[in-house]
Amino acid sequence: MSYRYKLDSSSKKHRCPACNKLRFVRYFDEITATFAAEQYGRCDRESKCGYHSAPPAETLCYFVTTDSIRDISAKAFLVKQGTVEMIIPKKVAFEQLPTGIFIAAYFLQDSKYKCSLKYNENEQKFFSEEGNGTAVQIPVKKVEVQQPVYFDFNTFKSTLKGYEQNTFIQNLLHRVAFPFDAADVIKIIELYRLGTVTKGYRASAITFPFIDVSGNVRTVQVKQFDEQNHTTGTDFLHSIIEKHHTRNNKPLPEWLEAYTKQDKRVSCLFGEHLLSRFPLGPVALVEAPKTAIYGTLYFGSPEIPNNLIWIAVYNKSSFSFDKVQALKGRDVFVFPDLSKDGSTFQEWQRKAKDFEARLPGTKFIFSDLLEQHATPGQRLLGADIADVLANLNPKEFRPKVVKPYEQYTYEERIKAGLQLFTVQELKALAADIFRGSETISYNDITGYLESTGLQGNDVSDLVDILNIQRIIEPVQYPNYNLTDK
Repeated sequence: MSYRYKLDSSSKKHRCPACNKLRFVRYFDEITATFAAEQYGRCDRESKCGYHSAPPAETLCYFVTTDSIRDISAKAFLVKQGTVEMIIPKKVAFEQLPTGIFIAAYFLQDSKYKCSLKYNENEQKFFSEEGNGTAVQIPVKKVEVQQPVYFDFNTFKSTLKGYEQNTFIQNLLHRVAFPFDAADVIKIIELYRLGTVTKGYRASAITFPFIDVSGNVRTVQVKQFDEQNHTTGTDFLHSIIEKHHTRNNKPLPEWLEAYTKQDKRVSCLFGEHLLSRFPLGPVALVEAPKTAIYGTLYFGSPEIPNNLIWIAVYNKSSFSFDKVQALKGRDVFVFPDLSKDGSTFQEWQRKAKDFEARLPGTKFIFSDLLEQHATPGQRLLGADIADVLANLNPKEFRPKVVKPYEQYTYEERIKAGLQLFTVQELKALAADIFRGSETISYNDITGYLESTGLQGNDVSDLVDILNIQRIIEPVQYPNYNLTDK
């Protein structure tokens, strides 16, 4: 490890020293296996509170066995190890012992320093900025790459029901300012595999499954909403199941035993499974699943070519390289949530530059729409694009689908013609057709219209429109008179 403290990975939350909400994640000391001091931690209300205080940084050092160490200046040692001699800056040398010296791990390992000294990873110490007085020796643990344990698929499938009691879904259909068409809501449910908690203390809550590009369910977030579609509670389905079994003194299912032992569960993007289904589509990246749902409802399904695939990272700190790797080679339009000082937007922009350098062919394009038009109140609340869209009519966002002319019915063509041509225009046309004659045949009329470039249904439809407007009238078929009207 390069840092002795990390944020506690359990579900335990403490009271935040800033906002006093029970949403504070404390730092855990990996060496002493205890929590760091109470003030060190991060509030997971990142945009609304933003409190974050980390323990003082300490430098990881490895022990280097030496033959000799000679002080050659105020800033450097000359270190000899066998046939190797190297000048070592004193700022990276933390504790000198008779048999060697502790040197900063980054100096020993980073290729840019070109350090060829051999070191012992089994002797590690952390040193504070004040010097070696607070050095802590730690044993080396072999770090193994942890393979993800997937959420049980049958348990996930059991959530795909109960939509009539799902508050979020019913809000979209009936209670929002501009209710959505049932067909669009059904499409959203199918695309994102949304579900419902039908029993227990989270009954009527919606489930947002995080499914990876290979179709594996990584985790299932549970969100409770009020009738205005504002969040009133957040949970995870594995945690609900675990609490139920513990409360009833039941053993955990075998899959859940293994699942809860892993450190990271929100290990993919929300909507990531859509990337394999739509391999060429551009992506819209937001923070929360709810925002991705609203984006798709307003801007249309990715099933329509060139429409955006709306995907969420989970929260502010989840905009990370391990997650965005799935977006390699895509154009990604990024919509960060608002923050009081615009820090979220700036932080994500800085990260995106690094991601682009590490993901060839990937382009992150940031939208400052919210930043430009947000009110102070919206900034304070950490509003997102869904909060803005909810006040607008979704029908205004959908492009009008133009049906090919060949698919129009006779009635639709006649109605369009009656709207297109004024009576005066039709009279002028008829005067050109008749050219002073009182009566002409149907073939004369259609022949004239064809000479102007019209063909097919356009010709017969225009004759009918002249009849409907009583500009001409039939006499002794197939002849027509020009009326006096």
